[in-house]
Amino acid sequence: MALKNIKTRVSAVRKVVLKKAKKAIKKATASAKNSLKSKNSKSKSSEPKTTKSKLINKPSAPSKSSKKIESVPIVTKKVTAAPIPEIKKTVAKKDEVVINYTQPANLPPTKVKSILVSQPKPESEKNPYSELSKKMNVRMDFRPFIQIDGLPAVDFRLQRVNILDHSAVILTSRSAVNHFFRMCNEMRITVPETMKYFCLSESTAYYLQNYVQYRKRKIFFGHQTITDLIEVIKKHKEDNFLLPVSDIHKEQIVDLLDNLNIKYTKAIFYKTVSSNIKDIDVNAQYDILVFFAPAGIKSLMQNFPKFKQGNIRIAAFGPTTAQAIKESGLRLDIYAPTQQAPSMTMALEQYMKEANKK
Repeated sequence: MALKNIKTRVSAVRKVVLKKAKKAIKKATASAKNSLKSKNSKSKSSEPKTTKSKLINKPSAPSKSSKKIESVPIVTKKVTAAPIPEIKKTVAKKDEVVINYTQPANLPPTKVKSILVSQPKPESEKNPYSELSKKMNVRMDFRPFIQIDGLPAVDFRLQRVNILDHSAVILTSRSAVNHFFRMCNEMRITVPETMKYFCLSESTAYYLQNYVQYRKRKIFFGHQTITDLIEVIKKHKEDNFLLPVSDIHKEQIVDLLDNLNIKYTKAIFYKTVSSNIKDIDVNAQYDILVFFAPAGIKSLMQNFPKFKQGNIRIAAFGPTTAQAIKESGLRLDIYAPTQQAPSMTMALEQYMKEANKK
């Protein structure tokens, strides 16, 4: 009985304590809510006063920020303006030849009906020249004005170049490929399998399959120029390079190798000579003659010493070819590449559209 009484008393005390605790919690929460409301009301009432004070007491702030905003475009102008003169200079240098050889104001009275291109005929029937011929209804003939002759082994030995002293070869064209391996055969030299080949274009690299087994680790190629191979050549500075060239060649590759401090040897493997084209009646058969190299102009003057241009238009690709035309006392009527005509076929089409209007 005593235990039962104790249990009932403890439960009663628990109930009383729980009731008091609940009442205390309710009071605490109510007081907290009231304090939060009062604080929010005070902050709202004080907000406009503070904004007003900021506007009234700090009138100089916006002027300082405006000065900073003005300084930003000044800095950007200086940064962007720096490279612009350099771009203009490079463009001016490239266009100097074009400006000197502007299209004559008075076009020849005859319409363009026939064109002679001083290059071999393209192997594929689908090419820009055949498309232009159909589009403009003109006759398009091809005849190379120059030809490549291999340098005899006797003359090559006079250069005192040992091919086997080199571990890499820079091949600029298919002609360079052909005459490199021709010279090796004539001199009874076996090209080692460790030889590395650096080609200016992918087509030249694949052409190598006619002579060697194509291996990616030993054959490197660019898109079309020597600048595409700079990074690859830098990785092979320990190699001794051989550069087979023609007797008439550009010094761009040589200058680049000198700047990179590459160990190399330049050797003449073949010669560029004039073709015999005396069977062509240039003055009577063609309205436009197209040239791509100074050697083509030299061949024209050698085959036809008494050549008179008259109404024949002359087209040139590249500044060196245009310069050769000027030095020969001829008139340049069509020039490429330009911004409007990056290719020779585009330059021919634009010219014929104007010339054939009459």
